This record gives sequence, C-alpha cells and structure tokens, in this order.
Amino acid sequence: MVDSEANDGGWHAPLRHIPAANLSSDTGQTPGMVRREAISARTVGSQRIWMGETTVAPRTASSNHHHGDSETAIYVVSGSPVFVFAEDGREVRLAPKPGDYVFVPPYTPHREENPAGETAVVILARSSQAAVVVNLDGPLT
Repeated sequence: MVDSEANDGGWHAPLRHIPAANLSSDTGQTPGMVRREAISARTVGSQRIWMGETTVAPRTASSNHHHGDSETAIYVVSGSPVFVFAEDGREVRLAPKPGDYVFVPPYTPHREENPAGETAVVILARSSQAAVVVNLDGPLT
C-alpha cells in the first residue's frame, strides 16, 4: 500500500534538525514571556503544525491572550508555571509540574504566570502553521 500524500514518486521530504541555538524569537509574543519558534512554515515548511519553546521569567505573568482557532498542547519542561483561565465567571488556576501536559482549546482566553523564583520552560505545539497570538485587554472573566 502506498500513501500518496507522503510519497511523491517514491521520494519523501527529508527530516529537518533544528538545533536549540537556532530557535527564533521572531514570532508572536505576549508581554511577560518569550516564545521561540522551532517548527513552522517559515522554519521548515510545515503546513499543519507550529512548535516552539516558551520561557516565563521568575515572578512574572503574561498578559491575557488566546491563540485564535489553534489548539495548543503544552508540555512543562521545568519550573512551576501556572495557567489561568475563566470558567463560570471565576478564574481557575492550573499548576502542572514538570512532565505534565496542558491543553488549551481554540479561542480560550488565558494567561501564564510564574510565581516561583526560577524560570519556567514549556514546549508548545499548535494545530496551525503560525504562532497565532491575540493579546487581550481587560480581565479573563
């Protein structure tokens, strides 16, 4: 059986290696955090995913934002990030540990916080080829 999407005349596109030192901060940003792009249409020609790394400095918080129609998966590498969103008119706080995952549905307003004294690092994957970031004014609720 041949997968025609993955096989064009017997040739496949090559795998791509993006060294950590080559991640780019030339992507959508939110105050209070730094996003660095690894996998995207711009960096490797991906068509359906975006992937990168975000750091949140100690004792800081991002602004409220959402990621448009993108689904976002987050893997906590290190630190103590807190993810805040609104549910039933109140703020809810998720406090995952390193090794945990968080899912952010499309258009869901949220913010990242880092109340700890060490930098928090997370890996992001999105269902779009671009780092969609819509910064919001006002509270989550």
